[in-house]
Amino acid sequence: MSYAAGRLIHDADSHLMEMTDVLDPYFEKHLLARYHDLPVYKWKHSHAGWMNEERARHEDAAYRAAAADAVLLNKNYAALGSFRREDRPAAMDRLGFASQLVFTTFCLGNFGLDQSVDMELCYAAADAHNRMMTDFCSIDRRLLAVAYVPLEDFARAEAATRLAIKLGAKAIMVASVCPQKHSPSHIGLDPVWRLAEEAGLPILLHVGGEEKMNTVYKQNGLPPVPDFHGGDDNFTSVSYMPIPQSAMQTLATLIFDGVFDRFPRLKWGAIELGAAWVPGWMRSMDSAAHAFVRNEERLQKLSAKPSEIVRRSFRAAPYPHEDAGWIIRNSGDEICLFSSDYPHVEGGRNPLKRFDETLTGCTPTQITNFYSENFIDLMGEGLAADLRRPKLQQSA
Repeated sequence: MSYAAGRLIHDADSHLMEMTDVLDPYFEKHLLARYHDLPVYKWKHSHAGWMNEERARHEDAAYRAAAADAVLLNKNYAALGSFRREDRPAAMDRLGFASQLVFTTFCLGNFGLDQSVDMELCYAAADAHNRMMTDFCSIDRRLLAVAYVPLEDFARAEAATRLAIKLGAKAIMVASVCPQKHSPSHIGLDPVWRLAEEAGLPILLHVGGEEKMNTVYKQNGLPPVPDFHGGDDNFTSVSYMPIPQSAMQTLATLIFDGVFDRFPRLKWGAIELGAAWVPGWMRSMDSAAHAFVRNEERLQKLSAKPSEIVRRSFRAAPYPHEDAGWIIRNSGDEICLFSSDYPHVEGGRNPLKRFDETLTGCTPTQITNFYSENFIDLMGEGLAADLRRPKLQQSA
């Protein structure tokens, strides 16, 4: 029996757990040395002595069989198909999901290059990532590769989007943090949004691309607080709080400046950024639009109230520890998406159970929307017609 047990479920968030040399075959050769010289690459590579051990473990058929039987118990590099692409279809069979968006782990944040002055390397890293992701996902049509496009340079962003679509990416990820020298709503980025809309692909924000918490907040005179990996470089309760702030600001700016209206068929998503913030954000935008509409022509030109534009064009994936039912009731039936975060620890070992418990009291339509229909709407042409509502297998 698969984990989904015959239910129609589309997964809005899963990941690779890449080794540190994963981009090397996909990088432009004349830029590879500069990429290897990045401090973040050097630091990660210096801690990568376990790579060959992990690879050897996953070469063992007995290990892979045991990992398949424990598909949601083994996490990160221990999980089946976490970095070996030939194993990911078996993991999908065991999970039983109809499709799965696949994001990077190693390349989230594009190595800080978006905030650098080296735009050649910035876009080369994004292109290498996009080649790698589409290559990995090409082994199974259920795997939907998410490409990344930096928004720092108008012409390069357009070229990177064209390449990502040509490679077969099924969604385009952009950072939620503001570009260095212009707004994400700048008309110079309209070609990016136009290309995505014409291809029928969504634009996604994902955790890792946001403005990080000021580390001075950690200097409280008390012992360090470990994250749930045991270190201190992932999220704790305090650093968790600002995760959606950049997304709220960026998305509101895009709505107020008319990007959502200029590209009405383009869908937007917030993935692994939580969704408990969405109801209040929608109401805050309505309040802002009401307060400033007399003075701002851009607000007068909006096609609808901001909250109505959100329901039309935006989708979000709650964390499994959030009350998805409350979010649905207070934001709208069209917005929320299921996500497993496979194989990350943060997704937990039984996301269906956790979400089902919070959906108690929701209507059958709301539940169906959450597990499948909102995802199908978000993905557009990024999800092939025969994958949208397939006849699912009861067993793997």
